[in-house]
Amino acid sequence: MPSKMVQIPTTDGRADAFAAHPDHGERHPGVLMYPDGFGIRPVLREMARELAGHGYYVLVPNLFYRHGPAPVIELPEHIGAEARPAVFAQLMPLIEAHTPERVLSDADAYLRFLTTQPEVGAGPVAVTGYCIGGLLAMRTAAAHPGQVAAVAGFHGPVGADGPDGLQRLLSELTAQVHLGHAETDLTPEALGELNQALDAAGVSYTSEIYPGTVHGFTMSDTDAFNPSGLQRHWDRLLPLLDRTLANGRGSGPVNPA
Repeated sequence: MPSKMVQIPTTDGRADAFAAHPDHGERHPGVLMYPDGFGIRPVLREMARELAGHGYYVLVPNLFYRHGPAPVIELPEHIGAEARPAVFAQLMPLIEAHTPERVLSDADAYLRFLTTQPEVGAGPVAVTGYCIGGLLAMRTAAAHPGQVAAVAGFHGPVGADGPDGLQRLLSELTAQVHLGHAETDLTPEALGELNQALDAAGVSYTSEIYPGTVHGFTMSDTDAFNPSGLQRHWDRLLPLLDRTLANGRGSGPVNPA
């Protein structure tokens, strides 16, 4: 399966990103995959290749490219409890510097790049994300209602901006939504309030707590990893993409020029 690092022009420079797509010569629907705060690393490349194997062109950007190419900070092979304090001490200033204005400016650049790749078909795209990437995915979908047909967030802090911010975010969404929450991230009561807000905004969605999970459950290089939670994530994500992006498949052969 073809995969490579690419460079995306942005208003602030060039963002490095990982791209993967099927190896046959047709065009495929595009998916922008926002990583968690730890960024592009082997587990994200593996997940991107897994998704690409189902017939998608997958683009995983380095969120913090302004601070250097990925990996922006040095990560252990396994991000366990002992390593997390030192990792987060380096990571939090980068997250805090990644303002909503930067998020939306970068999202414009990522989607422009994604939709102009020769392997990507015409039609809408999808955005998915993990942890902070889940929030970025929702913001991207809200800012591009005519372009993003599906958005999914996993253990993502989608309510981070408070009730008013969440209402503004949801009011702009036209994409179909799936949110997979960790048990440690939301109480059933908080889930009910979130789902009421989705209902009030008229969003087509599924939103659920994944049983037995803690924050970060999709990431196999952390202590939070939950194999059944990861599988549930694929069981929800793949049908969402299949029903929303079908018209982006096979829209002509790739032009080798």
